[in-house]
Amino acid sequence: MKFFLDTANLDEIRKGVALGVVDGVTTNPTLVAKEGRDFHDTILEIAGIVDGPVNAEVTTLTKDEMVRDGREYAKWHKNVIVKLPTTREGVAACKVLSDEGIKTNMTLCFSAAQALLVAKAGAWCVSPFVGRIDDGAWDGVDLVRQIVFIYANYEFETQVLAASLRHPLHVVQCAEAGADIGTMPFKVLDALYNHPLTDKGLAQFLDDWNKAKAQLDKPGKKTAAKK
Repeated sequence: MKFFLDTANLDEIRKGVALGVVDGVTTNPTLVAKEGRDFHDTILEIAGIVDGPVNAEVTTLTKDEMVRDGREYAKWHKNVIVKLPTTREGVAACKVLSDEGIKTNMTLCFSAAQALLVAKAGAWCVSPFVGRIDDGAWDGVDLVRQIVFIYANYEFETQVLAASLRHPLHVVQCAEAGADIGTMPFKVLDALYNHPLTDKGLAQFLDDWNKAKAQLDKPGKKTAAKK
């Protein structure tokens, strides 16, 4: 399972890359707006930090507008993936761009039927929104599982990118379901490292080592060891 950071914050991306486990980045208009920076410049700076897919979302609604913007985004950097909404216009734009060799991420997917459509249109990946589906009292992870199953049936090359992952359990469950990619905020990625038994075990090991070292450092111990 590949890990993407869902952010437009450059400091978070640098921290994630430094950990050695980040494979790419997803952004959206809301995340970029929060940073108060130029969209084009932000995407290029992200591409300069992470050596992997950088997802840039269109803000237009019609097929022709999305195709135009997608073509433009694809020129910015070889790693740019064009994010399109899973609408009639978005799926039509996906087909055009995919036929031209431009990779697309079909976002805001909330059903297996939508996921089937985008795969037929040649999408590079589909993004089911796990957390938002959970908000509506549906099972977001179950949708990921459905999509993975359907894609395997027909050997679709479209990857399943589990989005809206809000906590470590979401990440683990989507990995169990077979998602190709999970995208998450930095705080969720960071939380994956946490376990109280790891902290307790490390503290115990260090305490035992310091006690042993103190014994070895006592006068006469080193001499006795040489004999």
